[in-house]
Amino acid sequence: MLKGLIAIMMTSVLVNNYVLSKFLGICPFLGVSKKTDQAVGMGVSVTFVMLIATAATWPIQHYLLNRFELEYMQTIVFILVIATLVQFVEMVLKKHMPALHKSLGVYLPLITTNCAVLGVTVNNIKDGFNFVESMVNSLGCGLGFLLAMVLFAGVREKMEKADPPESFKGLPITLVAASIVSLAFYGFAGIVENLFA
Repeated sequence: MLKGLIAIMMTSVLVNNYVLSKFLGICPFLGVSKKTDQAVGMGVSVTFVMLIATAATWPIQHYLLNRFELEYMQTIVFILVIATLVQFVEMVLKKHMPALHKSLGVYLPLITTNCAVLGVTVNNIKDGFNFVESMVNSLGCGLGFLLAMVLFAGVREKMEKADPPESFKGLPITLVAASIVSLAFYGFAGIVENLFA
């Protein structure tokens, strides 16, 4: 059991990273990764929302939607739950961490439309995870999102000091750097498979 949970965690952080391999959550990945402190704040917020969204949506799916044959309502219900949870997180940050709330600015409400959060909750159901496995997977996906954000923020801070060709300045060099960071994570696939084979 523990070995399986560790495998789920390692796979979701390194191999199936939602940003770098599934390309979900690209908007905050590109938008909030200019400074490391903002990237950490966004990564922690998204991780928290993923965890509480999974804790709320898994029981809703199994005890409400499946029981009353309302599976077709999954996307709508999950989006409403996630939107409510993000509003809760925004209120907590505004009250207890106003500096972080201000630095995240418009990107905090965008967690509502962050497809990585919805993707995690839906894929937990699709992959047939039980509640504990779903929570571990969500934690791993959140930590993978945080790791990708922090690594890419570090790369972007270094790129600020670089002098790329004129045609690469701005978004083009950012996308090239994102693709290189993404390629680095593909090397973990064989390692994780061999560890838990």
